[in-house]
Amino acid sequence: MPIARNSFIQMSKLTNVKGRITYISSRAKQENLYAVYETTERQFWRELAKYNQEEFRKSGTEGKCIEARELTIALPESFVEYDPYHLLKLFTEHFKKNYEVECISALHHNKRKTNYHIHLIFSECQLLKEPIIKIASRNMFYDETGKHVRTKKEILGESGEIRTGCHIIKKGEVYEKKIFTKKDERFKSERFLDEVKHSFTDLMNVYVGNDEEKLNVFQHGSVYLPTKKIGKNNPKEAEIRADNAIRQEWNRAVDVALVEGVPEEKILKIKKEEISTKIAQSISRQGFQPRAFREILLAALQILREYIRKLRIPSKPKLGIDMKEFYEMENLKSKLDQKLRGIRQAEQVELPRLEKDLKDITGFFKGKEKKEAQNKIDQCKERIRKQKDELHILVKKSGYPNVQKFMDGYRTAYKIVEQYKKELEAWKQKTGQNDIQPDKKKSVLERLKENEKRVKERERPKSLNKQKKHDWLDR
Repeated sequence: MPIARNSFIQMSKLTNVKGRITYISSRAKQENLYAVYETTERQFWRELAKYNQEEFRKSGTEGKCIEARELTIALPESFVEYDPYHLLKLFTEHFKKNYEVECISALHHNKRKTNYHIHLIFSECQLLKEPIIKIASRNMFYDETGKHVRTKKEILGESGEIRTGCHIIKKGEVYEKKIFTKKDERFKSERFLDEVKHSFTDLMNVYVGNDEEKLNVFQHGSVYLPTKKIGKNNPKEAEIRADNAIRQEWNRAVDVALVEGVPEEKILKIKKEEISTKIAQSISRQGFQPRAFREILLAALQILREYIRKLRIPSKPKLGIDMKEFYEMENLKSKLDQKLRGIRQAEQVELPRLEKDLKDITGFFKGKEKKEAQNKIDQCKERIRKQKDELHILVKKSGYPNVQKFMDGYRTAYKIVEQYKKELEAWKQKTGQNDIQPDKKKSVLERLKENEKRVKERERPKSLNKQKKHDWLDR
């Protein structure tokens, strides 16, 4: 099972919005097209493309004109149960309501029907309520690039004729007509895409039936590494899968580290120094090399695992008290610790023993024995991987998005309980009322102490218990 499911929403720039609309909305071009939804007429997009191209030419900017933008939104597969048109309308109107721009969208499946997704094209401009029309007060002259020049002489060739591509707008004619506002600059910012990701992810989670399918927005700068989505017919599919496998191993190791009690600051430091910095240095020296990238991740993973091995933080004492939520957290923490013990046993005892057994098998005719020994090693490693996956699965089933969030909540709750115990002890010393129960919480703690006393009595040597029995008989 995957470590976590993050929402996938990406944005792209469109240099041919009319062609793109035709492509996403045509049943002839799309094998699995379920619905198309439009907030305005198609003429809007033709006028928008024309307006943006004219403004781009006037600006003199090099490159290609951006006529519109497109969001690709991956949906949970369970959403196939909803009516396609109403589902598409929900998402499109949600975006239009938030940003007040026109949209056109299409709901698709990929060829293998493994990726249910929406293409949402939106305008960066709004239609003006009243067009701005400018009339020429005198003849106006424009060169081949569409740039306005001061005199007619500047557009004449050597023969005295107007050069090809140049033109004149006569006095009284319309020389400029604007029906759109300027492009909204917020659509160019990274903050906008992050905002959209959170907005659509929240919307998806409202309609997800199974809590285990709920999505998260990947937080950049967190202790985890993001995995990459593999697009249709991607020639680098094998390379991306290999990268994702190592990224997931890092995320599993992070889960183990967090449960062990390694501070997030320490994990972030290892991530920054051993991954981010070294990858940046590698790219500056030799460009992006997939093999170098994986080697850096493997080295960082080994450093994190070594840190976990050296740091064995003892488990905090369990509180058998009448506080339902904290008891459930303690119970979950106990399960995680139990999983960790199994992982440590497999990694530190069983796996080294199996690897030693394989190394001890020598001889030309020992191929079958070697193969069986290698199979045992592979099975052990697969079991370890599944055990680490179970750390995330356990906290997910309990309603937490990941191990990091659970440990944050657990540490906070534990501090509250410990602080209460200190305050209660201070109160008892100050008032001298050790036998008085000031509230329900004190009685809970008293019961805890009584339980501990009974446990100690059971653990005392039998000979001492017999002596107590004889003393009672003598009395």
